[in-house]
Amino acid sequence: MRIVIALGGNALLKRGEPMTAENQRANVRIACQRLAPVTQKHQVVIAHGNGPQVGLLALQNDAYKDVPSYPLDVLGAESQGMIGYMIEQELGNMVDENIPFTTMLTMIEVDADDPAFKNPTKFIGPIYGEEEAKKLAAERGWTVKQDGAKWRRVVPSPIPQRIFELRPVKWLLERGVIVICAGGGGIPTVLSKDNVLTGVEAVIDKDRASAVLARELEADMFVIASDVPGIYLDYGKPEQRILKRATPDELRAWKFPAGSMGPKVEAVMDFVEKTGKRAAIGALEDIEDIVEGKAGTMIEL
Repeated sequence: MRIVIALGGNALLKRGEPMTAENQRANVRIACQRLAPVTQKHQVVIAHGNGPQVGLLALQNDAYKDVPSYPLDVLGAESQGMIGYMIEQELGNMVDENIPFTTMLTMIEVDADDPAFKNPTKFIGPIYGEEEAKKLAAERGWTVKQDGAKWRRVVPSPIPQRIFELRPVKWLLERGVIVICAGGGGIPTVLSKDNVLTGVEAVIDKDRASAVLARELEADMFVIASDVPGIYLDYGKPEQRILKRATPDELRAWKFPAGSMGPKVEAVMDFVEKTGKRAAIGALEDIEDIVEGKAGTMIEL
């Protein structure tokens, strides 16, 4: 079975945890321990988030004043290499040494006129208290919004349209390679009428990009592995309850937060409705059971 697994940025770097290389690698190692048994049974394509990581790169970038800051598309490319390197190394230490790995630098086309550029919603970087967040926003020209009890920077998150490296990804899969691609939702790029490709200041939602990837690769299953056991109704309230199974039509009856569960729900709905195949959302620690339909929230027609 071919499975596209999208790892959340917060599944790789815990919320509120110091963003050190050591913590990043420790979390990647834990993630790979969960993924390794699945890669032994199925053909796996791994995508991943980069919200915490690209936000950290942006902060480090701003600290050096002698040159202009690098744009978010370049930082996104850097995060793809960094996270892909760690996944390749840690997963490679846990599976058969004859299984090949590669990280594919992945550009994804977005529409230059996407309304998202006027309404930033994608959380990146560390969490702050309200006062500190608003102070930083004033100093650096950021947009900040509330993320649960804390505050974070938000940037535009345009809808992914096309994956430019789709053909080489398919070639690699045909040769039995475990491919890590579409990291951080892919590098956001715009193609002009003259076929000139340029990067743009944005971070594509990795769940939406992963849904496009899963659909175009004709995956048998699409899994979003996060830090929550599944889709909750009335999340954070005393009456909260987890959905075990749902159809896209049933999911449309509820509203989910735009900055967190909302894009995940939209992504799985899109995949299921366009392919007729299964999708799931659940905790990374339950990934084996999720693939077998025993955990998480299963979405089917």
